[in-house]
Amino acid sequence: MLRRQMNPFASNNASATTATITVLPLDPPPPYSEKPYIEKLEGPRRLSSPKINKIANFFITSPKTKSEAQSAATALKLAASAPYQGQLNAPSPQIKSPSLSLPTICLSTSHTDEPPTTLWSPPSHADARRKAKEHAQFAPLGHPSHRYTSKHVGKEFPEPLMDEPPYYYLLTTYISYLILIVFGHVRDYFGKRFRPQHYRHLQARNGYAPLNSDFDNFYVRRLKMRINDCFSRPITGTPGRYITLLDRQSNDFNLHFKLTGTTTETLNMSSYNYLGFAQSEGPCADFVEEQVKKYGMTVASPRGDVGTTELHLEVEDLVAKFVGKESAMVFSMGFATNASSFPALIGNGCLVISDELNHASIRFGVRLSGAMISMFKHNDIKELEKVLRNSIAQGQPRTHRPWRKILVVVEGLYSMEGSMCNLPGLIGLKKKYKFNLFVDEAHSIGALGPGGRGVCDYFNIDPCEVDVLMGTLTKSFGANGGYLAGSKAMIDKLRLANAGSIYGESPAPAVLAQISSALRLISGEVIPGQGEERLQRLAFNSRYLRLGLKRLGFIVYGHDDSPIIPVLLYNPAKMPAFSHEMLKRKISVVVVGYPATPLVSSRARFCVSAAHNKDDLDRLLEACDEIGNLLQLKFSSGNAGGALPLPEGVTADMEKEWKRTAKPQDLIEYQRPRWKLDEILKRGVQDVKVPLR
Repeated sequence: MLRRQMNPFASNNASATTATITVLPLDPPPPYSEKPYIEKLEGPRRLSSPKINKIANFFITSPKTKSEAQSAATALKLAASAPYQGQLNAPSPQIKSPSLSLPTICLSTSHTDEPPTTLWSPPSHADARRKAKEHAQFAPLGHPSHRYTSKHVGKEFPEPLMDEPPYYYLLTTYISYLILIVFGHVRDYFGKRFRPQHYRHLQARNGYAPLNSDFDNFYVRRLKMRINDCFSRPITGTPGRYITLLDRQSNDFNLHFKLTGTTTETLNMSSYNYLGFAQSEGPCADFVEEQVKKYGMTVASPRGDVGTTELHLEVEDLVAKFVGKESAMVFSMGFATNASSFPALIGNGCLVISDELNHASIRFGVRLSGAMISMFKHNDIKELEKVLRNSIAQGQPRTHRPWRKILVVVEGLYSMEGSMCNLPGLIGLKKKYKFNLFVDEAHSIGALGPGGRGVCDYFNIDPCEVDVLMGTLTKSFGANGGYLAGSKAMIDKLRLANAGSIYGESPAPAVLAQISSALRLISGEVIPGQGEERLQRLAFNSRYLRLGLKRLGFIVYGHDDSPIIPVLLYNPAKMPAFSHEMLKRKISVVVVGYPATPLVSSRARFCVSAAHNKDDLDRLLEACDEIGNLLQLKFSSGNAGGALPLPEGVTADMEKEWKRTAKPQDLIEYQRPRWKLDEILKRGVQDVKVPLR
């Protein structure tokens, strides 16, 4: 039975077009062609006749009279019965399966020389490959609800709760390290006597002292070398949503590696690609290509000579406006930004009070400056105030003269802990004790705040309250290098006194072009709405994955809106096991141990990106659920979160009162999160939008 198909593209002008309907039977007889059926259907063609084919009127959306509608219906019935009548009169043909085809309707204009209109055509092979490549670098948004605005909610900034594992796990972790150290010394004892050629680099030869220390090399030789295949994995291609690993193998216990010639595409949970700008196609890549053609690959000079182009000045102006400062200067390396800036800011007679978990670049730069150094417990505002009061009261050592200046140095977002600095508390102390504040926003710039402008934007604090804002241009902007932002007088002084600016190579034009295009896109100057979407996708992904891991039962460090999510492993043998199990499931993760973390706080670190979507995070949660059961990693007590939102009418004070009077066993069962994966995926999207518990 033929079905009537309406042409959505038909013109309202009845005299403009006619319709030719070709009906193919299921099995046209071989002796006959399709022409008799067409002639029966159409009759003799009269192209110049003003009278329109009655069947064509059926496909025209213009109003018809009642008589016209009846005649059109009659014509359609005749057209539908004509081929079947012809089949009844003709001898029955032999049916062959390859000849079976569906009836088709061909609509064309009255002018046979015009090409037919194509309503839809499948994408070409090249278009399909381009789309797949684009989605491999930046995933499409799964649903509009998978977005969230990163900002501080509430008045006081709560300190993150640090969950602790049972003592059994801590004890076995210490015993594991003890066994590794004992066996390492036993192997060294026999190795130095029976295989001395393996230890020549640790012994004096021909009167020359060894460059490597035997004691310092022990950890690398006997502990890290056992899991060396988990680190420094070579890659190829763009490290976007997916990352392609170059497969390798070792035949000498990870001392040397050999590439096998194959690759493995994995989900990338290891790169600092917070906003997903690690792309080889798109507006940023096009702008970079255009600027390279104009400026070349390098300026081949320091900034003080002939290494300053209008692109450098433009990027520095964009950075200053983006972070809310008067002036800014850019560097070609993030580590060198801190290492070379502190000696230009402080010197003898100055005091630096540093968070105990600050980055190595800060420690390196402060030591070069010659200033006195004090430290305070991580994110502990009360201890910082004690150090400030004691330092101001005592003054400089021996002379007790007042300090020339006091500089408090913190990070906006700590890369190993996933925690933010308590900026409101720091600003309160700054106003009380009149010290200078230096905030390193290497990981927070672009990743926090409604506009991606870092911790000041996240807490809605005026950037003028912070004296020096430092950041890197690697993580969120898909480039490399760093910047310093502050008052114009301070930046002008740093241009003359900073060794990195005087002797260091000027940032390359391609890097500056990437920074400029990324900043314009985030600010909405280019493609309005895309920058906001990237920021909100990153905030949603961070909260969704963190909440899911906590509800599975893992111990997770850091604040809720942080895109850095550390999962505690503790035992050293679980670092390679976790990494290998993830790699089996085509997921790339970073495992971190001593000396980057405390000895017993080995962890896996997930770096969330706006390039991921919910399907990617669900896949990761499923893998973590399986590996967590396999390696016995689910030992969270629930103190640090993972609970359901409070029901309506129940306040936090009511919950605290119940916890105070509840039985210990009931309290453990209430707090300990051990959710099923299906429940986590079902409730995750709606629970992300409320304060996490």
